[in-house]
Amino acid sequence: MNRLQERYHKTVVPALTKEFGYTNTMAVPKIQRVVVNMGIGDATQNAKLIDIGSGELGQVTGQKPVTTKARKSIAQFKVRQGQAIGAMVTLRRDRMYEFLDRLIGIALPRVRDFRGVSPTGFDGRGNYTLGLRDQLMFIEIDYMTVDKSRGMNVSVVTTAKTDEEGRRLLKLMGMPFRAN
Repeated sequence: MNRLQERYHKTVVPALTKEFGYTNTMAVPKIQRVVVNMGIGDATQNAKLIDIGSGELGQVTGQKPVTTKARKSIAQFKVRQGQAIGAMVTLRRDRMYEFLDRLIGIALPRVRDFRGVSPTGFDGRGNYTLGLRDQLMFIEIDYMTVDKSRGMNVSVVTTAKTDEEGRRLLKLMGMPFRAN
């Protein structure tokens, strides 16, 4: 069992049960999945950039990414319908906990002038989205092979009903929220 998963079962579940008064352990919020999305806008001019971005995303997550395609044509951005413009990965179970453990424990503290993640990234239903500016924060990426800095979005989908429950769940899991 992963370190973060063990932490959830031993400390987070009892704390949330006590704090929110859940009578059933199945009612305690948990993390369902983590979706990592990388938009590669330069791929409209050079299709090989999709392979490079997908490779980096695969190294970071440990799972092969799915190429996302444009839904409709936009002339101003030189995008055609069906053209590859990004990559995404949906992580569940063990890989999800491994990724979150590396994100919280290793990658986020490596960000320059890091003061915590924004506590306002919740969507109203307990799900949290975090934007990362650079893929070099992950130790799996070799600095010498990176041609351009690419950002990514990390969405943590929980079973929490409200933002308050989701925020408390992630805080107890170790997410370093910034104090407002």
